[in-house]
Amino acid sequence: MAESFDASFYPGSTSDDSYHEKTHFEPIYESFLCPLTKQIMHDPVTIESGRTFEREAIEKWFKECTDSGRKPMCPLTLRVLNNTDLNPSIAIRNTIEEWNKRNDAAWLDNCCRSLTPGSSENAILQGLDHIIAFCMKSRSNKEVVRNLELIPQIAEMLKNSNTKVRCKALETLRIVAEEDIENKEAMAAGDTIRTIVKFLSHDHSQEREEAVSLLCELSKSESLCEKIGGVNGAILILVGMSSSKSENIIAVEKAEHTLENLERCEKNVKQMADNGRLQPLLKLLLEGSSETRLSMAAFLGDIVLSNDVKVFVAQTAGSSLIDILRSGNMQARDAALKALNQISSHDMSAKLLIEAGILPPLVKDLFTVGANHLPMKLKEVSATILANIVASGADFESISVGQNDQTMVSEDIVHNLLHLISNTGPAIECKLLQILAGLTNSSATVVSIVSAIKSSGATVSLIQFIEAPQREIRVASLKLLYNISPFMGQELADALCATAGQLGSLIKVISENNGISEEQASAVGLLASLPERDSGLTRRLLDEGAFDVVISRVMRIRQGITRGNRFYTPFLEGLIGVLSRLTYVLQDEPEIMNIVREHKLAELFVDMLQMNGPDKVQISSALALENLSEQTKVLTRMPEVAEPGICCSIFPCLGKPPEVIGLCQVHHGFCSLKESFCLLDGKAVERLVACLEHANEKVVEAALAALCTLLADGVDIEKGVAVLVEAEGIQPILDVLVENRTEVLRYRAVWAVERILRTEEIAYQVSADQRVGTALVEAFRHGDYRTKQTAERALKHIDRLPNFSGIFPKMG
Repeated sequence: MAESFDASFYPGSTSDDSYHEKTHFEPIYESFLCPLTKQIMHDPVTIESGRTFEREAIEKWFKECTDSGRKPMCPLTLRVLNNTDLNPSIAIRNTIEEWNKRNDAAWLDNCCRSLTPGSSENAILQGLDHIIAFCMKSRSNKEVVRNLELIPQIAEMLKNSNTKVRCKALETLRIVAEEDIENKEAMAAGDTIRTIVKFLSHDHSQEREEAVSLLCELSKSESLCEKIGGVNGAILILVGMSSSKSENIIAVEKAEHTLENLERCEKNVKQMADNGRLQPLLKLLLEGSSETRLSMAAFLGDIVLSNDVKVFVAQTAGSSLIDILRSGNMQARDAALKALNQISSHDMSAKLLIEAGILPPLVKDLFTVGANHLPMKLKEVSATILANIVASGADFESISVGQNDQTMVSEDIVHNLLHLISNTGPAIECKLLQILAGLTNSSATVVSIVSAIKSSGATVSLIQFIEAPQREIRVASLKLLYNISPFMGQELADALCATAGQLGSLIKVISENNGISEEQASAVGLLASLPERDSGLTRRLLDEGAFDVVISRVMRIRQGITRGNRFYTPFLEGLIGVLSRLTYVLQDEPEIMNIVREHKLAELFVDMLQMNGPDKVQISSALALENLSEQTKVLTRMPEVAEPGICCSIFPCLGKPPEVIGLCQVHHGFCSLKESFCLLDGKAVERLVACLEHANEKVVEAALAALCTLLADGVDIEKGVAVLVEAEGIQPILDVLVENRTEVLRYRAVWAVERILRTEEIAYQVSADQRVGTALVEAFRHGDYRTKQTAERALKHIDRLPNFSGIFPKMG
């Protein structure tokens, strides 16, 4: 179809002759117009009647005649035609083309004058509209626009203060650039692309849409892709637009297409990856040339990835990176290791890498010496990755890492790790210690690691790292020693006491007052985990001033001087654990007794019995109170009884001793929490009873053990029961018996209940509780020898078993 005639571009319809003269426009001649369409003809043809029409229009006319059953006729003369031959009117066509060229030149000349900063808004918009129409008439016209150097003038309009002008200029540049590579390159001159990119962040949505549409068109030129990507922030803005949920759908699609075009440049791909768009980089990593794959892997190791992205990369490219690690040259392995180091630092992605088979090549590279071995710097990266992998908490008992189905906890593997630790530099030592610490975090693997450490004789070597100048090494070694201490605590205690300086180093770390560090928490945690009844170690700690330091740190915490952070809980647990050591060696240690009294440690342990406090703090505090309370029988000051005088012998009525007030009802002496550690002073009993309802059975065990000291031999058991009644502690103890959570708890509960049931009134009340009777029967049937005997006595108190003691005489 012929293009529509627009009189606004060709002012031949106006009667203002002066306008034509000023702008050099020629009027439209009647012979140029098709009689049928009233538009300027592009392909004029003459029919038998001698009249000229637009070819497409007359063909349509003839078809309508045929379709309606009429003979073809001239649409003007209505004379029937003998034939429908169409003869091209070459002369008219050439005349029209020449006329068009002259008018187009005049129009373009007018556009050049209108595209200036001083022109009116309407003049600029009309000029831009004409350029759009001119370019859409034919592709060759775009060359004319370029040759007339109109592109820089159009680009200059992007800086106009009027939004409509800027939008029209962006649209015009897009039309001019469509399907014309040279025009695209012409737009790349100067700062035009930078200006276009700025529009992507404008508030006006139409400007953003026009700008991204123009960039999409320009990005079809591979030579311009690097220039677009080189504009600071361009790719980041495009990535944001492509994933926007508030942006216009057209703008989103154009941004996505632009990014797809920009992916042809590797520099752009790296920028996209740096801004969270990883797919192009991963595609090149998987499908690119060996050189490209190497480049992408190296870059992947340099950028910071979010945890979600790490998981995505591990799923997509983990196997490919591991293949490079297995078979690549040294440079490729270097790049792959750096990328894997980045990905492995998240637990989920680390587990995906394990599934992809990372452990065997990683362990092989770490232990291999000789030909094709990794340089020490890359071994450090391998060790870092392995430390990350181990920290993920996978089941390393069942994952093969080498020949003969060896695993990370196999003795040979652990021995190799220990050997490397002793023969490498600080950086790799730290990572290897972290690997062992990670493996000992699991109860399933710690026993194997401990066995290998013992068989290698590496205990002393590991302890030496406590004094390492590098903080990270000290922290890693302390974590490892803390983890293995429940299994080889005595060996560690002996080693610490046998060497000079290491205990002092631990105490020095704990004494630092600049907040709470991971190293401090690990150091005090290690000391707290060592055998608490090792009097030799306690004496060494006393001589080194450890307890003064620990008490000072506890006071600073309680006074709010030391603020809490993520290491607060383990640090406080360790401090209280170390202090509780003092209560295990009170006998024959007057110096320690004085420390406990001077610093009111019994009161401290009572204060630490809080339901919302750390479990280990409550356990250590309750056990310490048990130890202290056991000493009360010895430490309570008994009242002095005066010898009866001669008068008393003459007058017996005067011999009655005076009543002493203020005596402890359980210990029958003068007691206090500070001096004799009596639990009846302060709120110790009430807080211990509250701990019986704790969810952690270890807390319950410790609290019940402390309360049992009020029912032990050597005290007034009946009064002890009365104290528990007053503290509402009887029912919680019965509940512990009924719940039967652990064997230790069952024995302690049965023991306590038997003592409580010696009070007839309580025994009568409890006998009606079938749950208690059933629990005692179960203890009698299934408990160990001690529990069975105690349960038997308890059952007799509630008449569930006959008491034969009064029937059978006692044998001499």
